[in-house]
Amino acid sequence: MPRIVIAALAAAAATLAIPADAQNPIDRIRPDAPERAAYGSYPVGVVTRDFTDTGRADVIAAQDATGDMPVSDRTLTTEIWYPAAEDTTPGTTYETVLRDGETPVTLSGRAARDATPAEGSFPLVLISHGYPGNRFLMSHLGENLASKGYVAVSTDHPDSTYDDMGLFASTLVNRPLDQAFLLDALADMEGDIGAMIDAENIGLVGYSMGGYGALIFGGAGLSETATTREEPAAYVAPRDLLDQHAAGSESHAALVDPRLKAVIAIGPWGRNRDFWDASGLAGFEKPLLLVAGDQDDVSGYADMRRIFEETSGTDRYLLKFEGANHNAAAPMPAPDNAWEMSESLGWAPFEHYADAVWDTTRMNNVLQHFATAWFDLHLKEQDQSARFFDLVENAEDGVWSMNDAGEPTSEHTYWAGFPERTAKSLRMEFLQAE
Repeated sequence: MPRIVIAALAAAAATLAIPADAQNPIDRIRPDAPERAAYGSYPVGVVTRDFTDTGRADVIAAQDATGDMPVSDRTLTTEIWYPAAEDTTPGTTYETVLRDGETPVTLSGRAARDATPAEGSFPLVLISHGYPGNRFLMSHLGENLASKGYVAVSTDHPDSTYDDMGLFASTLVNRPLDQAFLLDALADMEGDIGAMIDAENIGLVGYSMGGYGALIFGGAGLSETATTREEPAAYVAPRDLLDQHAAGSESHAALVDPRLKAVIAIGPWGRNRDFWDASGLAGFEKPLLLVAGDQDDVSGYADMRRIFEETSGTDRYLLKFEGANHNAAAPMPAPDNAWEMSESLGWAPFEHYADAVWDTTRMNNVLQHFATAWFDLHLKEQDQSARFFDLVENAEDGVWSMNDAGEPTSEHTYWAGFPERTAKSLRMEFLQAE
């Protein structure tokens, strides 16, 4: 069949998958998306749950308090996407706010609210947003992974959300603790959804400050600079609370969880501010996929490359989006009303979600492709998924060569899973554990 006809049919199928009255859809798959971006065979269910960690050290209260360490209950409002029963009718909306923390926005997706869970046991993937963000920022990935046989969980991190931007030091201290607490809470969750979670095989996706937390949670202890600095004030936690994440400390060693089997860190922040050094990063012990834009002016591409080079204790990959800034791959497409100027911000929230060069849906699809292959490989032990990482380093150096039967020839080196003419401006590097 001619390629133009195939493309037209794919475009028609993609259009039919989106309801005509959809508002700000998070579930679009472009006709030119790589293979593993496509939604899987499971309908998707979604529920919202709160998980409360009682008696956590209160970083903000500790700024001014004297005497005993102040503590408080820390509640994480969490979206849980999961494989649903076969007769589930797809489609839901999510009510949230834009980056300004006040403008309401409605998102639409494929999940069905409170759907009956599918039978079976499924690996767990935690999704951790940036500062600021919220649990819907990477909802496209949560729904997508659930359709492929994962329970995907995204939480609102207190003091880090659009409508709750607290002291930055709270995020520095609490982000890896939130991730560890949520892992335990989901592993111990009761009811039908809790019963379907395979708590021995857990993955973590962290974006920006979520990536900072993921690196600590995966074994990269903080540097002496991070724990002893006295300025800038935003990076200094009261009562030496960052010490618990210091490289070589017993508290940090106890944080690392053997049930966490693989990590994806997207635009991870921190190496650009010396929160790690080579010694601390060498302690990272989980299979690692780093995702970065080479124009990132928030986390610094050169500094993320240092993370890639210095996490020498594990096999790791670096996926680079050439020309992309800090919003590479992670954020959902900018909602329609994000295009409007925000009086409180003084700029349009659009720029919080979008990239100046790359189409967001395209980046989301690339991330969905590689995240699926990554977790299939490490959480489901599907060795055939390794082929999606056995790539020529520069995507544009790949050669497309097929015989008359449409089978690859010996000269074919094109990126696995990418349709012809689509593996562009991407680079995948690999370093083996030393």
